[in-house]
Amino acid sequence: MIYLKIFWSFFQIGLFSVGGGYAAMPLIQNQVVTIHSWLSVNEFADVITISQMTPGPIAINCATFVGTRIAGMPGAIVATIGCVFPSCVIVLFLAYLYYKYKSLSIVQGVLNGLRPAVIAMIGSAGLILLILAFWNGKGISSNPENIDAISVGLFTIAIIILRRWKVNPIFIMIGTGVVGLCIYSIGYSSL
Repeated sequence: MIYLKIFWSFFQIGLFSVGGGYAAMPLIQNQVVTIHSWLSVNEFADVITISQMTPGPIAINCATFVGTRIAGMPGAIVATIGCVFPSCVIVLFLAYLYYKYKSLSIVQGVLNGLRPAVIAMIGSAGLILLILAFWNGKGISSNPENIDAISVGLFTIAIIILRRWKVNPIFIMIGTGVVGLCIYSIGYSSL
């Protein structure tokens, strides 16, 4: 029964995640954290971070990790297939339709209408990650003591370096990961 739940959850994620991995993050969080409680909010943030650092799409990496965590290797396979299957079928069908009807203005209108929704989903995912990072997943608070100053500082420095010197984002991720590891392992509460 657990394999069916895993498959159905990731089938829904694969079916409705229009716009790629970042747009799928709210859907993944809803299934994995809210509905089934397979992961905590902090574990979900860790999964997203690891999924971005490993090769492959975020949704598939998340499916594989969660499937492994819930039901071992068979769970990983079922979750990954559930995530990929709807996309394969839809893409094959849409490719056929697009090549057949690409000159129609209604097709262009539908594609133009999807863009704002995709941008909103990506923005929502970014906001979720900021809340997880800055307030440790506890939700936005007006109390300045609840803000993780180290996370805000690392984020700010990373944005400045990315914008000003155009450093490769992979080096930024590695650098902030190393600095964060050092700061958090010595215990920044004493700072």
